[in-house]
Amino acid sequence: MSRPLGVILAGGLATRMGGGDKGRLPLAGRPLIEHVIDRLAPQVEKLALNANGDAARFSDLGLPVLADSIAGHPGPLAGVLAGMDWAAARGASHIVTAAADTPLFPADLVAVLVNAADADGKPIALAATKAGDKLWRQPTFGLWPVSLRDDLRAALTEGVRKVVIWTDRHGTALAAYPDDPFDPFFNVNTPKDLIRAEELLQ
Repeated sequence: MSRPLGVILAGGLATRMGGGDKGRLPLAGRPLIEHVIDRLAPQVEKLALNANGDAARFSDLGLPVLADSIAGHPGPLAGVLAGMDWAAARGASHIVTAAADTPLFPADLVAVLVNAADADGKPIALAATKAGDKLWRQPTFGLWPVSLRDDLRAALTEGVRKVVIWTDRHGTALAAYPDDPFDPFFNVNTPKDLIRAEELLQ
């Protein structure tokens, strides 16, 4: 597999933060989304941002902005589909997604996802956090084959919204990371989470 393309998912409504673009919140002196870009960009061939509304507000990031093609803010799967369509136009076989509000995800995420998919012979790989004997899937951090984009488009049109409902139809490998000393997929949903992210970065 050639290096996949990367897509940062920022198409949500951020209701628990009072709306607006969570990625613009300041974290350690820089916007949250810049931490995510710094982590994902070295791992992929090209990078894009999935976001809705006026794309010009992200012009300073220098990234293509991909809007959902399914109306009504149907969730992260719509961002995955937007990324797949973008990748298909560039002849890429896979994308890797990361959430825009998760600044500490692993620097080897893409390699571990690819290895998990290859080892299990599954078309999709999702990251997971291992806590004791339990695995908690991280459905916004995944490796997605572009060949499934028409299937995903049909599923979204039919009303599928939960990521794992769709991924379980096709077979999913899990790339597990320990949650010690902290969950690497810790995400910023509330003002208190932003304070915690500052502590973890230090």
